[in-house]
Amino acid sequence: MVTIEPFRHHENVVIGNGSYPTAPQPLSVIENASYIACCDGAANHFTSLGTRQPDLIIGDGDSISPEVRRLFANRFILVSEQENNDQTKAVKHLISAGRYNISIVGATGGREDHTLGNISLLIEYLRLGANVNMFTDTGVFVPVNKGAYLTAVPGQPISIFNFTCRRLTMRGVEYPTRAFTNWWQGSLNRVTRPKVEIAADGIYLLYLAYPQ
Repeated sequence: MVTIEPFRHHENVVIGNGSYPTAPQPLSVIENASYIACCDGAANHFTSLGTRQPDLIIGDGDSISPEVRRLFANRFILVSEQENNDQTKAVKHLISAGRYNISIVGATGGREDHTLGNISLLIEYLRLGANVNMFTDTGVFVPVNKGAYLTAVPGQPISIFNFTCRRLTMRGVEYPTRAFTNWWQGSLNRVTRPKVEIAADGIYLLYLAYPQ
């Protein structure tokens, strides 16, 4: 089984057009990125910070300001189709360029339907072959396929959301788990030892709050 390091920063970062991060962890992800792709309007705020320029801006162009679009015309890729949202367009572009290790920030906040959609799409990126995680201001989401070991901190809040598993158990958490049929059933658990063992026969989504 693989060992998951949920808080590991990936070199390729997608900045979504949700609430811009304020917590140290997602801000550190941006700071240490070697390649940054902004989802359309996310470039408005990111470029206004003046700390760094995006390597790529991608989306349907509905929220990027005319000024930013003009200034970064050579880095803007217009993808007008509406079958995928801008986050997915960015991730697919990175994958097509051989950039499979991806962290996503700024994808939550704002409208709850956008937030839920962006989080659930992590499962699709896993299926596309990406090694992906999503940092929020409170924790990190990681999609996983089948069994794994997870490095964590005793007392750390953890949740597990079942997508396709018929068997799903965890050792090293406070409450017993199974192949839950509703998302709330796997939420609000707690780590009890430094390495959590997950036995699973399908795909699931982990959430870990940042250690205190």
